[in-house]
Amino acid sequence: MPGTATEITRRRLTEALAALPMSDRQDFEDAHHGFIGTLEDPSIRATDGREVWNVEAYAFLEDDCPHTAHPSLWRQGQLNSIAGLFEVVPGIYQVRGFDLSNITFVEGTTGVIVIDPLISTETAAAAVGLYRAHRGERPVTGVIYTHSHVDHFGGVEGVTSRAEVDAGVPVVAPAHFLEHAVSENVYAGTAMTRRAGYMYGAALEKGPTGQIGAGLGQTTSTGTVSLIVPTVDITHTGQELTIDGVRIEFQLTPGTEAPAEMNFLFPDHRAMCMAENATHNLHNILTLRGAVVRDARVWAAYLDEAVALYGDRTDVVFASHHWPTWGRERAAEYLRTQRDLYAYLHDQTLRMLNQGYVGSEIAEMIELPPALEAAWHTRGYYGSVSHNVKAIYQRYMGWYDGNPAHLWQHPPEAAAGRYVAAMGGTESALESARGAFDEGDYRWVVELLNHVLFADPANDAARTLQADAFEQLGFGAENGTWRSAFLAGATELRHGNFGTPVATDGSGLVAALTVSQLLDSVAVRVDGPRAWDAHLIFSMEVAGDGIYLAELRNGALTHRRVEVASSDGPVFGLTKEQLIGLLGGAVDLGSAIASGDIVVNGDAAVLTELVGYLAPVDPDFEIVTP
Repeated sequence: MPGTATEITRRRLTEALAALPMSDRQDFEDAHHGFIGTLEDPSIRATDGREVWNVEAYAFLEDDCPHTAHPSLWRQGQLNSIAGLFEVVPGIYQVRGFDLSNITFVEGTTGVIVIDPLISTETAAAAVGLYRAHRGERPVTGVIYTHSHVDHFGGVEGVTSRAEVDAGVPVVAPAHFLEHAVSENVYAGTAMTRRAGYMYGAALEKGPTGQIGAGLGQTTSTGTVSLIVPTVDITHTGQELTIDGVRIEFQLTPGTEAPAEMNFLFPDHRAMCMAENATHNLHNILTLRGAVVRDARVWAAYLDEAVALYGDRTDVVFASHHWPTWGRERAAEYLRTQRDLYAYLHDQTLRMLNQGYVGSEIAEMIELPPALEAAWHTRGYYGSVSHNVKAIYQRYMGWYDGNPAHLWQHPPEAAAGRYVAAMGGTESALESARGAFDEGDYRWVVELLNHVLFADPANDAARTLQADAFEQLGFGAENGTWRSAFLAGATELRHGNFGTPVATDGSGLVAALTVSQLLDSVAVRVDGPRAWDAHLIFSMEVAGDGIYLAELRNGALTHRRVEVASSDGPVFGLTKEQLIGLLGGAVDLGSAIASGDIVVNGDAAVLTELVGYLAPVDPDFEIVTP
C-alpha cells in the first residue's frame, strides 16, 4: 500500500537504529546554543502573497521517527529545522532554518556585515528583520559571499541595494566568483533545475512519508533571486580586510565545494567561517542535480591548511549550513575529521581504481574507518559514500570503465525492448520483479522495471510496482537527496510529471551575465542540423562593453571580442539590457529599430534568422519514463 513501509523495510530501519549512537546529544546542545528568538508569523511570503518559506513546515519532525524514514535522516531533519536567531559569540549572530543555508551577521563599529544572504530576497529580508528586532536597527555596512552557489548570494537585495553598494557598501567574494556564479547553472541550467526537483523533493508533501529534509538543510526557498556584483575580490590566502572596524583574514579554497570559495577568520572574535567546506555531513563530490566534479584531494588539503593556519586562533567554527562547533580542541578535531573523510574517500577510490575496480564496484566495497563511521558529522545526509566514490572515479577516468562491452551500448529505449524480450516478455519480467520485491531486493526491482517502462511506459502494473519499489528505497535512505529522488520518482509514476517546481525567478542572474556568456548561452540553443547550411555574420557594438563579432557556420555559433566591427555583415548598436530583452523575447527587434532604441547598419534580418534557429528548452522532460 502506498505510504506504508514493508516488513522488510521496517526491519532494516530497526537494525539501523540499533547501530546509531542516539544517546549522543551534543549536536542538539550545539544547535540550540545561543538561541535568541524566532518569527511570530512562520510564513514568509512574496509580494504577490505566494509563500516562499514556512519556518514551521517541519514541525512534524518533533515526533518520534516512524517506519517510513531512516532514523539518522530524521534526526538530521530535527536539527536542521531548529529555526531562529542565534548568538555564535558576542558580535556574531546567525539566522538558521530560514532557507537551505544560514545567514550570518557580524557587528561592526557602525553597522553589520552580512555573510551569505540566502537564496531569496524574501527569506533574507525576514532574517535581517529578525536580527534587527533583537539587535537594533544597524545598517548593512558590508556583504560577504563565501562562494558561488545561489544559496549564498541570491537574497542579497533583501539586505542591501545596488544603490547602497554604489554608495560604498563593499561586496566581498573570492576571485572568479562572478564567472562561476552566473555560468554554473546557465549552460545546462534547464536540465539541472529539472533534476533539482528530484534532488530536493520540492513537489513532495512535507511529512513522515514525504520530504523530511535535504541533509544540508531542509529544502530550497522559492522566492526572488538577485545578484549584486562583488566590488572586492579575495585573490590569495593571507589577504586581510577591515570592514566597519572588523578585521578579517581570508583563506582562498578554489576547487573545493565550489569553483570559487573561501574560508575566513575573525581574529578578534577567534571565530572561523568555513563557508561550505566543513558542514555537519558528508558533502557532495558530484551533486545529484549535476555539476562539474569537485576535487576531494584539494578539498582535504584546504581543510588541513585551515587547521594549520588558524586552529590555534579559533575558539568556534561556524559555516553557512548547520550549527557551530565551540571550543578550540573540539573545533580543530571537527576540521581534522572532515579532512580525513575527504582524503580517505579520494585515496581509497584511487587505490582500488588502480587495482582495476570500476566506480560501481568501489562504491560497494569501500568502508569508512571506525572513527569516521562513528562521527555524526561525517554521515552521508547530502553527499553519500556511494555516489561520491563514483564521482571521484569519474573525475579521473571519465564515463568509460574500460570494458569494451560498455563502449557502445544501446541507449535506454533501444536497450529496454531487447532486455524485455530476453527476459521472456513483459509478464515474465514483471513476475521476476514481483518476486524481488517480496524478497526486499528493491534495487533489483527498479533495475528490471526500468527496462519494462522504457519499452512500455504506459504499462500500469510496471508503473505501480516501480513506484512501490522507489518508495521503499526512499523510506530506507539515510541520504536526504536520495530519499527525495526515490520518492519523486514514485510520485511522477503515480500522479504524472510535476515539472520543475524549484524554478525561481532568475532575472537577477541573467542581468549579471557578461555579453560573452550571453552569446555562449545562445550557442548551446542552436539547433545544429537545422543550421548546417546557414552562414551568418554580424557585429554588435554593445554600449559600455565593446564590440563583438559573431558567426554561425556549420551549425556552430562562435564569437569573439574585436576592435573594429566587421564589414561582412550587419552591425547592431545596442545595450546589454536590450540584448537580454531580445534573447528573452521581451524586446521586439523591429519595433526597437523603428523607435531608434537599437541602431542597425545592414540587414537586420540576420539576427531574426539566427533566433529562428534556436531550439526551445523543455524544463519538464521525463526522467523515470522515456
